[in-house]
Amino acid sequence: MATATMPVAADLAADVTPIPFLDLVEPHRAREEEFVAAFRTALRTAAFVGGPEVEQFEREFAAWVGTTHCAGVANGTDSLRFIFLSLGLEPGDEVITASHTFIATSEAISQAGGRPVFVDIDPVTMTLDPAAVAAAITPRTVGIVPVHLYGQCADMDSLLALAAQHGLWVVEDAAQAHGARYRGRSAGSMGTAGSFSFYPGKNLGSCGEGGAVTTSDAAILDGVRRLREHGQREKYVHVSEGYNGRLHAIQAAILRIKLRDQDAANAGRQQVARWYQEALADVPELTLPQVAPWAEHVWHLYVVRTANREALRQALVAARIGVGLHYPIPLHRQEAYAHLGYAPGSLPVTEQAAAELLSLPMFPSLSQAQVERVAQTIRRHFGR
Repeated sequence: MATATMPVAADLAADVTPIPFLDLVEPHRAREEEFVAAFRTALRTAAFVGGPEVEQFEREFAAWVGTTHCAGVANGTDSLRFIFLSLGLEPGDEVITASHTFIATSEAISQAGGRPVFVDIDPVTMTLDPAAVAAAITPRTVGIVPVHLYGQCADMDSLLALAAQHGLWVVEDAAQAHGARYRGRSAGSMGTAGSFSFYPGKNLGSCGEGGAVTTSDAAILDGVRRLREHGQREKYVHVSEGYNGRLHAIQAAILRIKLRDQDAANAGRQQVARWYQEALADVPELTLPQVAPWAEHVWHLYVVRTANREALRQALVAARIGVGLHYPIPLHRQEAYAHLGYAPGSLPVTEQAAAELLSLPMFPSLSQAQVERVAQTIRRHFGR
């Protein structure tokens, strides 16, 4: 990978400048004045919650995703919870999802009254294994929640076919997949509804918390809008109890600005991933991530696998290179879900992945020289 313009290995070895796992400062510099202007407008108009900025962002994000509707909410967990409640989830209803994800996916199911059913993942894509989903369907199953993990969509054709066969709904957890595509269709546009998080570290992140529901189902849109407003369809008229789950206007304004750059930011991540793939291709101790044939990957995370993950993690940390662990304890083995009765080894692919996965630095402004330094550190660790 090294070229005449690249640092030589000795230079890279001597470089002790920290490489962060995620840089949330640099991406905001180019648009800083616009962000400040958006805050100034909110301050001078006292438009802080809801209002024109939120409504305009909802229109723009729905168009970008390819759905008829979008409802902005306070965070990604609310987006999932409000979808499940709008679908009428009831006690005893089973919802099939992955154990290899953040707990927001499953806790939203539980908090809406359902029971999460964890199944294994495909060893290549790390997303729901359709065969495992099929085996887990019972008369109590009402829905499937594929998690589009690390920036890559799950096998949606297979999952949607299963759902149609058994009369189930499909809700896409697209919190890590802003702009990802499956056979040309955008994440968040294929199921009954899609859920997005705008936590700052996401591909499209706000400067705080935020989330959105995308759907072409007017009934779900109505339910989500009502639930985010304390059960109101109009002020002081409460159809049901609800939640305080509104997207703040300042965050919506920031997201509108950042959405204009999102395709370019995703392209930057794709370039970083190509550099990694080239630089690490001949390290047999690593298993590199693969792009499924159906996928346009947007690389929220770049995750490698190795049998001795901890030793590699320590070597990278010693070289002042940031790393992440996603997710070292699968949900089915968490104390929070001990009551579900999953024994060790019940989801073997998930459990092996949890022990081997390591996330390398990934953000759009990561330079080729920085990627090369990460790669050289890994190569030295393995004696190459």
